[in-house]
Amino acid sequence: MTSTLSLGWLGTGRMGSAMARRLIDAGHPVTVWNRTRSKTDDLAAAGARVADTIHGLAAVDIVFIMVSTPKDLEQVVTGDGGLLSASTLPRIIVDCSSVSAEASAKVRQAVEAKGVGFLASPISGNPHVVAEGLSILMASGPKATYDTVRPYLDTIGKTSVWVGEAEQARVVKICHNLYLGMLVQSLSEVTALAEKSGVPRAAFLDFLNNTVLATDWVRKRTPDMLSLDWTPTFTTELLRKDFDLGLAIARQQEMPMPLGASVMQLIQNAIGRGHRDDDFLSLFQVQAESAGMEIKPQ
Repeated sequence: MTSTLSLGWLGTGRMGSAMARRLIDAGHPVTVWNRTRSKTDDLAAAGARVADTIHGLAAVDIVFIMVSTPKDLEQVVTGDGGLLSASTLPRIIVDCSSVSAEASAKVRQAVEAKGVGFLASPISGNPHVVAEGLSILMASGPKATYDTVRPYLDTIGKTSVWVGEAEQARVVKICHNLYLGMLVQSLSEVTALAEKSGVPRAAFLDFLNNTVLATDWVRKRTPDMLSLDWTPTFTTELLRKDFDLGLAIARQQEMPMPLGASVMQLIQNAIGRGHRDDDFLSLFQVQAESAGMEIKPQ
């Protein structure tokens, strides 16, 4: 597949690399930049061009961004040496990071003031899901901007959904991650309860995965729950960040979130117990230990 537009990718961590690789493998010309240049090596080997500075991305048609925090987003877009300080600007900037609606709106205003289109388009799924082409992107911004970018979003994931003209995509992503955290805590509680009551963990999860309550996500993560492998796909610290954002939205909307608030404290407990950089599925281990259990890999 040959692209009619030139693409840039800013931020090649675990998620950014997996997403950019989908575009490269589909035959699109992609120029990449990352603060730590070595993190672009695999993409360069796959055919990407590596820019020496952020300004090396500014002349392409569409720049995708995947960074960790609102501060990072503002720096790479509006800061010294950022995209908007280049002499030539891209047509569209697409931010796929998980940031607040307020931070997104601030960056959108600065970008559009320069005559550049801006699309907020966070993604669901971890790097493995992205690599398999099973992720879904949500997008918000002017519909015409989305229509231009959609073919590339639908190459990164299995589909994309336009959800509004402004920052609605940020809310959708945060609500998704709130639900994911609540799901993992619920799974942890019932699995630990069954195991402490004498049911083998593998047997319980085998049963659960064949009921109407089964989900593809739980099926895929069952081997990790059995082996107690907390190699991060999405860290407990990143989940805490999204719960902070979600509960802030709830306060703004006067929305009670009793379950979400409780899970937030359990996430904090997991971080306090040393699981900050572990996969958030480590909530299962924390739940078991809180019940006095000594669980072992299976």
